[in-house]
Amino acid sequence: MAFKPIYILILGGTIVIDYYAGLFIEKTTDEAKRKRLLILSLITNVGVLCVFKYYNFFIDNFNHLLNQGPGSFQFYYLKILLPIGLSFHTFQAMSYTIEVYRRNQAAEKHFGIYALYVMYYPQLVAGPIERPQNVLYQFHEKHRLDYLNIKNGLMQMAWGMFKKVVIADRLSILIDPVYSNPERYPGGTLILATVLYSFQIYCDFSGYSDIGIGAAKTMGVQLMTNFRAPYLSRSVSEFWTRWHISLSTWFKDYVYIPLGGNRVPVKRWIFNLMVVFLISGLWHGADWKFVVWGALHGVFMIIEHFTRKKHKDKNQPVKLNPVAVALQWLLTFALVSFAWIFFRAAHFSTAMYIAGHLFTDVSVNFSQLALNVTELGFAVMLLAVLMLKEGFSVHLPVKNTWTFALVFLTICFSCYFFGVFDNKQFIYFQF
Repeated sequence: MAFKPIYILILGGTIVIDYYAGLFIEKTTDEAKRKRLLILSLITNVGVLCVFKYYNFFIDNFNHLLNQGPGSFQFYYLKILLPIGLSFHTFQAMSYTIEVYRRNQAAEKHFGIYALYVMYYPQLVAGPIERPQNVLYQFHEKHRLDYLNIKNGLMQMAWGMFKKVVIADRLSILIDPVYSNPERYPGGTLILATVLYSFQIYCDFSGYSDIGIGAAKTMGVQLMTNFRAPYLSRSVSEFWTRWHISLSTWFKDYVYIPLGGNRVPVKRWIFNLMVVFLISGLWHGADWKFVVWGALHGVFMIIEHFTRKKHKDKNQPVKLNPVAVALQWLLTFALVSFAWIFFRAAHFSTAMYIAGHLFTDVSVNFSQLALNVTELGFAVMLLAVLMLKEGFSVHLPVKNTWTFALVFLTICFSCYFFGVFDNKQFIYFQF
């Protein structure tokens, strides 16, 4: 609304349609009519998403194809803004009507509470994408002032801000110039920037989730966990149980399983998996580079499926070889980091250049980097602290007020003195 006030009608219109669709779906006994109401709701939400996020993308591709032959014809582009967080609140709204249709959730009778569910401000623009079963009942409860909730929430918000402005935005100082002009840098620098981007996007996105979840917690509302140390995964499939959990479970429950999941012949399973990851890539952005990013993860999981060792006795615990575990972790991190190239690069051609020149010259010219050696060492030290804290699930103290105040203020002052403040928005705001 700050940019274009009339855009509130997008939210308002879909909220009214979904609210009444939920009521009618619940009270209707005719299965065909229930399905039509669900389809109406889904078409409304997907239609808004397609117009604002994908119309110009598809028109651009159509125009390109039309201009390959004789004559010239151009479809017109729409001069519209992409509403912030459109993909997130659209998916959250769709999960409501789907769950009501499946009879897993009673239709919300209170219009204001339903609107609050769709527009709950802490997680509105970048998730987590909540299910109605998790939050709707909480909006009906009386929330009294709870100092432990406030301390827990403030500590999580402070840690999220620390990850964003101290770690993520510091790493971007080195990464941005490399990805803007990759041809100026040797392959070693491209590898370094790509590895650091893996941590940048994690700290940026999980930092936002921490701030959103913490803000809700101060008001007594519990939102779902969205990240669980994803870079400690030993397979790409495990990575997707730890990264952006609210989105991965959304696609699993509403796309993958309805298509048949893994309870189908192998060829159909491959089709189901690739459909999910291609849609997931397109969800992240109207650009072929995001589609390739999603496709890569699908291919990684297919290869993993056919190369995974099958154990005869599933009840027998598998002995873990520390070297094998380390190699699995390194390989998973390398694959995920490689895929991030297509996510981070401004253009598909840039991503292809970086991917093709990673190993042309593995040297690193530190004098070229926007961070000097001392600053880079400080950034690596911060990443070590991050991995120790989140890898071992270290909980910051909140029960003792004096200890809480000391740690909380230390994190806040660290953000102030070591943070990078250059008006960088959260990466996932663009989705």
